Amino acid sequence: MARISKSALIGYPAGIITGIAYGLNPLFAVPLMANGATVESILFFRYSFAVVMLGLFLLLTKQSFKITAKQAGVLFILGLLYTTSSLCLFGSYNYIASGLATTLVFLFPVLVAIIMVFLRVVPSWPVWIATVASFGGVVIMTQGSGGEAADPLGVVMALGSALFYALFIVIINRSKVIANISNSLLTFYALMVGAVIFLGKIIFSDTAITAGISTTVDWLNLVGLALLPTIVSTATLAVATRNVGATKASVLGVFEPVTAILVGTLMFDEPLTTNIVVGIVISILAVTFMISATKR
Repeated sequence: MARISKSALIGYPAGIITGIAYGLNPLFAVPLMANGATVESILFFRYSFAVVMLGLFLLLTKQSFKITAKQAGVLFILGLLYTTSSLCLFGSYNYIASGLATTLVFLFPVLVAIIMVFLRVVPSWPVWIATVASFGGVVIMTQGSGGEAADPLGVVMALGSALFYALFIVIINRSKVIANISNSLLTFYALMVGAVIFLGKIIFSDTAITAGISTTVDWLNLVGLALLPTIVSTATLAVATRNVGATKASVLGVFEPVTAILVGTLMFDEPLTTNIVVGIVISILAVTFMISATKR
């Protein structure tokens, strides 16, 4: 019987934790939104808490915060994309089930492949098959069991979140300017840009920054958002990638939509129709096949 390597013992659990941690977004966000907290306020506190945690980590590990002017420009763009992706995802929770929304965001690897076509990187046949199958899955999962389709605005917002995150990933992988910046420092500055943007939106609105955020549970939900779907998922993804490689770490991301669906169904009584299950399974299998077949 072959022995399991140390890398596998560390990498696979880390990859599973990554998917589960990110899939917990609805668990913390939906109750806050139900209490009347605005998306901008939720994301401002989430990003701010995460920036403080990451900043302390960078200080304790004695990492430099220094970046060049060119790097600052790229990081600002990344921050805008990351911020817009979060806005679209959380906004979609107002129109469609949180589990469905998070599953739609999971399609970002397919969108990355499509974006690469415009950069003259022609995808292989598994990518084309996965693209057709995943979007077929989207069509199925957004149709209600009684013929009533999911709210189109919510679907568009969730897919928009996936698109902006796909652009975020493409820039990270293609930009030589930020090639030597660590994941922690990159995330730190991207989240800082987002925190400043959300603060600006709140200042110029008529809503109080803490509107709908009053109880201890509310604040714990904000800390949970900053800690699990942001800090923990980022850290464990790095651990998984280093130990089992980017391909296997990406495949383990299937735990993200599965977790979000379970949270939505068990905690918030969100509908889980046959069409949603079939569509989600098709999309997850398509993305998993694409990643496994292309080794990317």
